[in-house]
Amino acid sequence: MFNYISTSRHPETGTPMHQERGFLRINPGTNQLAFIVSHNFGLSTIEEGHFDADKKEIKLQTVNVARTSFAKLPHVQSFKREIRLLSPDTLEIVLFMKTDDTPMSEHLTAVYNKKL
Repeated sequence: MFNYISTSRHPETGTPMHQERGFLRINPGTNQLAFIVSHNFGLSTIEEGHFDADKKEIKLQTVNVARTSFAKLPHVQSFKREIRLLSPDTLEIVLFMKTDDTPMSEHLTAVYNKKL
């Protein structure tokens, strides 16, 4: 199991914006994964997918969405995540999102560089 925390900040003011916390679980003996995530705007999701060792890639897609009764509009309907190890020190995450108003489309790309 992998514990996950992500926090984004406004690029100009530095104030906190979006937070996610969750767990990445592996189905033992398989390449199947489940990603359980809670968001600070009243949304929780379960995403499932697989790990491809040859491509060094994880692909996940939402299988369940729960939200608070007063979650802000437009409501998120589903996510797709692609996580790739580009090099030993570089990880890329591409997040696709579908809402009440928007078809599934790229929402953001983040590239993380390992610092020693």
